[in-house]
Amino acid sequence: MEAFANSDIGKVRDMNQDSYYISDKDDKMKLYIVADGMGGHKAGEVASSMAINHITSKFNSLESLGSKEKAINWIREEVAEINNSIFSYTALHEESKGMGTTFVIALYTKDYLLFGNVGDSSGFVIKNSKLYKVTKDHTLVNLLVSSGELTPEEAKNHPKKNILMRALGANNPAEVDIFDVVDEEIEGIFLCSDGLTSMLNQTQIEKVLDGSGSLEEKVTRLIRKSNVRGGTDNISIACLTLNDVEGEL
Repeated sequence: MEAFANSDIGKVRDMNQDSYYISDKDDKMKLYIVADGMGGHKAGEVASSMAINHITSKFNSLESLGSKEKAINWIREEVAEINNSIFSYTALHEESKGMGTTFVIALYTKDYLLFGNVGDSSGFVIKNSKLYKVTKDHTLVNLLVSSGELTPEEAKNHPKKNILMRALGANNPAEVDIFDVVDEEIEGIFLCSDGLTSMLNQTQIEKVLDGSGSLEEKVTRLIRKSNVRGGTDNISIACLTLNDVEGEL
């Protein structure tokens, strides 16, 4: 296994409001998270950091997550706690009103692989050198595509494509979607903020991941390419590759 994560401010923003975490705590439990903060001055950075710090602290105190059902409940409970914490913070800090964060998590054990997301940061699995999106974006245009009011092609350049329908700190209670991946042949896990997917399409990302170099070099290359194309947002990536996948999941 090889894991690496990184984040970059991009070429337009004046601060990086993304946060990420990867944990290789042991061979039994692994955690990967990307959070994309939003809000006024420094508020998005606070929200994404709160999300990462809360769940990683809880994760690192665990000896085991137990069954898949218990792990799903754990994700839901922790996301609810993060959401409540953000609302409590904004109640005490008027200048942070409106702050929030997207959240995508991958929880990997020898028995199961779970993804969870709120917002439009994305979670993929890698299989046969291709990316397969697991999560679903909680955006206005995605809702319109699902209802048949927009085609996927129309959604790509829609003027309201960045409007979120869900985010931590925006809705109470929080709704997190959980995805159970049952596939023994996956080659990796890939999480990213929309700062990457708004600059590079899936084929372009796949080409870099399937190229030469270490995982660190590939992630660095993806960030650099996103910046060359405009870097209009912060860019965060967390990735795990499995060199020998037989019997892993």
